[in-house]
Amino acid sequence: MALLRPHLHPFHSNNLLRHSSYPSAEAGGGLIVYPTYGRRHHRCCSAIAIDAPSSMAGVTPIRWGYTSVQGFRDEMEDEIVIRSDALDNFSYAAVFDGHAGSSSVKFLREELYKECVGALQAGSLLNGGDLAAIREALIKAFESVDRNLLKWLEANGEEEDESGSTATVMFIRNDVSFIAHIGDSCAVLSRSGKIEELTDYHRPYGSSKAAIQEMKRIKEAGGWIVNGRICGDIAVSRAFGDIRFKTKKDEMLKKGVDEGRWSEKFVSRIEFKGDMVVATPDIFQVPITSDVEFIILASDGLWDYMKSSDVVSYVRDQLRKHGNVQLACESLAQVALDRRSQDNISIIIADLGRTEWKNLPAQRQNVVVELVQAAATVGLVTVGIWMSSYLS
Repeated sequence: MALLRPHLHPFHSNNLLRHSSYPSAEAGGGLIVYPTYGRRHHRCCSAIAIDAPSSMAGVTPIRWGYTSVQGFRDEMEDEIVIRSDALDNFSYAAVFDGHAGSSSVKFLREELYKECVGALQAGSLLNGGDLAAIREALIKAFESVDRNLLKWLEANGEEEDESGSTATVMFIRNDVSFIAHIGDSCAVLSRSGKIEELTDYHRPYGSSKAAIQEMKRIKEAGGWIVNGRICGDIAVSRAFGDIRFKTKKDEMLKKGVDEGRWSEKFVSRIEFKGDMVVATPDIFQVPITSDVEFIILASDGLWDYMKSSDVVSYVRDQLRKHGNVQLACESLAQVALDRRSQDNISIIIADLGRTEWKNLPAQRQNVVVELVQAAATVGLVTVGIWMSSYLS
């Protein structure tokens, strides 16, 4: 969640906000999952969702776990959407992480899916497997939805016209997945316990290749970066909405002068050549081979407080204990809260249903880690024996 001035929000009680699951006419009985918002909800979780029976004989259905937790924030600005068997044997899952209000995510939860369906020709492009055509279609869909959102935000009035949202979207079948991604949420895959990070963070700071490219693009567009924030404001460089960095850039500059954030002389030197925040997604094709166990989509409320390797290890341990992907998902969110995550936390786990979790051997630690732990234990025991002897 990218905020103007992040600060610590008080923690509230764990009131439950439950997702609703509706039968999908388009998917022939698949599940559609949305959060249902109330006025002051602070946690939300869900029951397990299992894909509708696939028309592909012998294919194990995906088992879905999903949860959204408001946590320490005063407002819930995340959304998750799951449509099982939505597009000719492809399921659709999306995590939206909103900022500066929830109006953008509420617009996106329906509109982005509908635009993607149209651009992908109701799934025929996905089944064709032409990555270039799929990439072109999804980029077109994302950018079209963003234009429509900007118009809607402007017509909606001033009080919510600065809202925006990241999006990590997945179309998944038993043998392949396509991911479209903007922002700082993340998708991670477990392949026999080995972690694969499937997406890059779109942030205007850091030394990664993606971060360097984002900073270069922003500066070429006429923007500037202060303390890892575009114009000293927002800490994410690709998102839907954020109208002040797109169609209202001049108004943003004038407001900055009025608020004393910069001078008129400084503004006179600014020449915008493009949008500083864009909604052009990265597109990834991910083969789902027999060793793929699960894929996790989650907002940065999880990833900023847990390493991807720790997340995957934790989920595997949970599934090994009880095999219930929903319990694993909810437990993972609680771990992030216990680590004092200051953000909304939204998580989707797609368990491919191929792993016999209860028969999986316990995960072995790294040999180096085991040696260090053993040495530390021996050292403590030695010190204890010495102190005992000394005192006696």
